[in-house]
Amino acid sequence: MDWKVIYVKPRTEKKVESALLKMGIKAYCPVVTEIHQWSDRKKKVEVPILKSYVFVQPDDKKLDAVFQVNHVVRYLFWLGKPAIVRDNEIQVMQNWLGTGNTESSVESIQPGDKLDINTGPFKGQKGLVKEISKNRIQLLLLDLEMKITLNRN
Repeated sequence: MDWKVIYVKPRTEKKVESALLKMGIKAYCPVVTEIHQWSDRKKKVEVPILKSYVFVQPDDKKLDAVFQVNHVVRYLFWLGKPAIVRDNEIQVMQNWLGTGNTESSVESIQPGDKLDINTGPFKGQKGLVKEISKNRIQLLLLDLEMKITLNRN
């Protein structure tokens, strides 16, 4: 069964996921753990990968039930139809996040470089380097049309 994408108010992704699960609607908000530093402490914080988006798998009868949850704004549409995410794409994301191997060390690459991924859950995929910052690299997975962020070591 395919997943649909809902747009939610900023910083409410995990609350919405929890409320939908309590209602019996299958929901998924992919998160990564980051270390945030304040002036007096450091803390591990779970941060959603896709800001303001939650994946849902409602029955046809419960399509409108997602709007009973506070902070849900609308379904995401693509070409006039609700956006669909295939189940195998969600599983790839879950596997990637489940391995705990969301960090990678990459040297001497430039934006626009094409990469073949040879290991990990994205093995066999082709990627395009979109952006490189001091600590992160954004990679567009061409076949999945999905952007991922890798931490630079």
